[in-house]
Amino acid sequence: MDLSNRNSRLKINTSTSLINQIVTLVCGFILPRLIIGNYGSPVYGLISSITQFLGIIALCELGMGAVVPASLYKPLADKDNDAISRVVVSSEKFYRKIGFLMIIYVIGLTVFYPMIIKEFPFLYTASLLVIIASSTFAQYFFGITYSLLLTADQKQYITYIVNGGTIVINLILSYLLIKLGCSIHIVKLMSSLIFISRPVFFSIYVRKHYSLNKKIHYDVEPIKQKWNGVAQHLAYAVQEKTGVVILSLMATLESVSIYSVYFLITTGLRGLIYSVTSSLTSFLGNILAKGEKETLARNFYRIEWAMHTITLLCFSSAAILIVPFVRVYTAGINDADYIVPYFPYLMCAAVACRCLQLPYNIVVQAAGHFKETQNSAIIEPVLDIAFSVLLVSKFGLTGVALGFLISITYRMLYLSLYLTRHILHTSRRQLLKRYVVDIVIVTAVIAACSIIPECQISYFSWILMAVKVLALASIVTAVINMVFYRQLTIDFIKSTVLTKFKR
Repeated sequence: MDLSNRNSRLKINTSTSLINQIVTLVCGFILPRLIIGNYGSPVYGLISSITQFLGIIALCELGMGAVVPASLYKPLADKDNDAISRVVVSSEKFYRKIGFLMIIYVIGLTVFYPMIIKEFPFLYTASLLVIIASSTFAQYFFGITYSLLLTADQKQYITYIVNGGTIVINLILSYLLIKLGCSIHIVKLMSSLIFISRPVFFSIYVRKHYSLNKKIHYDVEPIKQKWNGVAQHLAYAVQEKTGVVILSLMATLESVSIYSVYFLITTGLRGLIYSVTSSLTSFLGNILAKGEKETLARNFYRIEWAMHTITLLCFSSAAILIVPFVRVYTAGINDADYIVPYFPYLMCAAVACRCLQLPYNIVVQAAGHFKETQNSAIIEPVLDIAFSVLLVSKFGLTGVALGFLISITYRMLYLSLYLTRHILHTSRRQLLKRYVVDIVIVTAVIAACSIIPECQISYFSWILMAVKVLALASIVTAVINMVFYRQLTIDFIKSTVLTKFKR
């Protein structure tokens, strides 16, 4: 793949990813509100809890979402169809083995999970779990290898279009079913049938556009460190789901519902940021496969700066806007109090750290350093569980959020130091400066925006407040970046703002 083709695909993938994420975010806000308003907070809490327990299946495609593309970058760059076929065949064999284990997991979950949840009858909970699991299982074990092949080949735009389309169709159908008075089981069953169509499409597309030899044999495992990737996935899945699981076991479904609403908002914002960078893994993977070290260092420095700048601007603004938004979003819902002191700000800080971690994680995964970073991936959820269990009984939701923040901060610092020392070989002083500037930006934005009065309980009023906050936060962020990262800021303005203005 030549340089112009690589860059053009990066642009297409980035734009379609952003559109897909906006669609996902909008639909993701509308549907939970419909469920809470028509079925109540406990039902939404139950759905969120089930989804989190099933997350071990879905998140990162069992870790292979990073390992398989990392094994495909070089064969795709060399156009080696035999090597590509070996990776695809190995991946499919792996998923079949894991699939049997996951079936056992789902069966066990169906038997024991309803015993934990006392608010609903056993059959009600078990049947809903099976319906949601069927969709999750089908998506991640039939055709998932083909989706990963498209990702490695910088054709993510195909998966984004398919995913966005099914999300919109699901929202429309769910809205109609809810308004017709159908049970939540019927609504989720129809959703499952819609999402099962995704892997079918990917399978048809790949069979038509790639010359894969599904009967090929291999003596040497073509996917290196795949079990290390699975270990990291399981650690990540546990850490990401710890909050809801602990609240399900040690609190109430109302608490799960409250946690899920804030998690939906913060991860929705995280998804928007991820959408801008989702194509970078395959982009940087192609650079690494060709051994272009100087190109890697130059691109990473810009990506790191941009990621920190965007993340800090978005989440420092979100810390100010999140409580007013939740007041508007949950207006009229009286079966749970969605305003919890300190909790929203800790959630914003935790998810912001997850975003700041992303550029370091992208390069580590693209370089295939799964085994080397495995221990830190395991320590992260251990910290989360330990602090969350210790603090939840006294501080409730706030304690769970604090455990979440501590664990993510550890992982962020570890990955950034690892990358600096073992892959890019750059100065740790430069990294320290980055984090100091981050703290300065967040402090300055929150202090400056504190003069803006809170909005009334209406979406229009909230939008006006958001415009004021984002405008002021953007000015503060730009000024501080001009002081500490003058050249990067000027280059960014020239390449984006001025270019678009001329056009």
